Amino acid sequence: MCGIVGYVGKKNAYSILISGLKRLEYRGYDSAGVAMINVQSELNIYKTKGKVDDLVAFCDEKDTTGTIGIAHTRWATHGEPSSKNAHPHVSASGRLALIHNGIIENYITLKEKLIDRGVQFRSVTDSEVLVQLIEYIMQSNELDLLEAVQVALHQVIGAYAIAILDREHPDTIVCARQSSPLVVGLGKDHDYYLASDASPIAEYTDKVVYLNDGDIAVLQYGKTLKMVNKDNETQQPKVKQIDVSLGQLEKGGYPYFMLKEIFEQPECLRDCMRGRINVESNRISLSAVIDYREKLINARRIIIVACGTSWHAGLIGKQLFESLCRIPVEVEYASEFRYRNPVIFPDDVVIAISQSGETADTLAAIELASKSGAFVFGVCNAIGASIPRQTQTGVYIHVGPEIGVASTKAFTGQVTTLSMLALCLAQERKSIPAAMYQEMIKELASIPEKLELALRTNKQIEQLAPIFTYAKNCLYLGRGYNYPVALEGALKLKEISYIHAEGYPAAEMKHGPIALIDSEMPVFVIATRDRLYDKVISNIQEVRARGGRVTALVTEGDEQISKLADYVIELPDTLECFQPLIASIPLQLLAYHIAVCKGKDVDRPRNLAKSVTVE
Repeated sequence: MCGIVGYVGKKNAYSILISGLKRLEYRGYDSAGVAMINVQSELNIYKTKGKVDDLVAFCDEKDTTGTIGIAHTRWATHGEPSSKNAHPHVSASGRLALIHNGIIENYITLKEKLIDRGVQFRSVTDSEVLVQLIEYIMQSNELDLLEAVQVALHQVIGAYAIAILDREHPDTIVCARQSSPLVVGLGKDHDYYLASDASPIAEYTDKVVYLNDGDIAVLQYGKTLKMVNKDNETQQPKVKQIDVSLGQLEKGGYPYFMLKEIFEQPECLRDCMRGRINVESNRISLSAVIDYREKLINARRIIIVACGTSWHAGLIGKQLFESLCRIPVEVEYASEFRYRNPVIFPDDVVIAISQSGETADTLAAIELASKSGAFVFGVCNAIGASIPRQTQTGVYIHVGPEIGVASTKAFTGQVTTLSMLALCLAQERKSIPAAMYQEMIKELASIPEKLELALRTNKQIEQLAPIFTYAKNCLYLGRGYNYPVALEGALKLKEISYIHAEGYPAAEMKHGPIALIDSEMPVFVIATRDRLYDKVISNIQEVRARGGRVTALVTEGDEQISKLADYVIELPDTLECFQPLIASIPLQLLAYHIAVCKGKDVDRPRNLAKSVTVE
């Protein structure tokens, strides 16, 4: 879950590395470091606990010259956050420097063997084992760096994205990938950029190569990109063009990326629907459905696998597919699914949802489903990521880079994409009346305008936020399509304000959580007008009877709930199945403003990373 940046060429490497690390700060980290080779072939390594700004201060007045280097932000897995455990790690002789993202599962066995052979370790990380192993193999077998990396990786069990400098070859970076993302950027003059994702290198090049599992790349300035595998078989690089503007990677005048991304949602959903929804012809067109129509419409069952916010979107997708398509759906945490020995049939469709496309558990679930013969469909935001490459087909949500750790626009993009997919399959299966299909297309197309109206609640929510700043616990309640919204609202509050919160189906409150309700327990209820409206009113009355303080999200013009709730936030009306798209907006804003009132770093909440690329 850490970040990797690298560069080899004719430019000053240090400035590129630091700029890249700053763009990767959203991934979550606790320490940072750089390694560079100067013109005297001296390997300079600087690393420190803390933020990238701490690293910059540490490097002040030090030698940061050189046109080749690697850099890293670490999120501790093995060993506490410290300068000693920070990357890059250096080999015993000082010849090699290595950065690593992932987990080496058999590092203890490898480390014990190296210690028996006299190798001394400076840190307690699994990552240092790699650099010591590679150098030991080089010295023992008189191999070059690439050959030693190939031999070493045959001995390694686990996940890794690595980049290595060799002091004796100051024009070359060797990198490799297994179950952890790595992308190579191609410069105009055979200079090369390296990163965990495209965001740090988008300002320098729009041509990239995404490494696949087992790939080893040799980035040598002035030479054509060389790619092989552990058995030295040549791999053909597939060059992709990325379309990421610098404006998408900047805050654009907002104090935090999260607030910017909340306000981007109307335009993001327009991008998500563009070219797919045609209101005039009453048609939704998805190329995946066109290309794999029979597989999808004849599915015995749909299994949705996801983690975190994507799992919440999957719960909404379940209701959409079952209601509109009449296909049974199961929604699974990918981390549980992959280890549970699930029953999977060849005519099942497994839908994997991930914003980053690199979530380790979801990738493992895809591998399991594929081996069982299921048809695997990906829903992803990051173009070129692992999930789109490892699924048989899928849909990009097209909401642009999401930098804030707490997902906002990716959630609404996922729900919108699942809505389009459900409607498309329902039309193909003829499982809903034509008039209903047309009404839903028209309403879905109008959602971006209604999100703009929902965003007008921002000022009201900003004024309400201080009231909840000192809460220790909060309860979020919803029913039907809005139950997953309650889960998502609670997750957002936990993630960035560090207030404990739970989302519950409103009717389940009586089966336990009602015991917690008192005047100190804020209760947030999604109470928009739908078929369960009267039931939700009863649930609000139960909370009120026990002294609970209720903040209700209601449909514009609602008069009944305003008499019961302490605070009411009005939202534009929409069809019941699309209410999550509208109702999620004020809950995102609420979490944001409460966190700001508490003085929290909204974009970089403690202990969290944007993309969970390790178990």
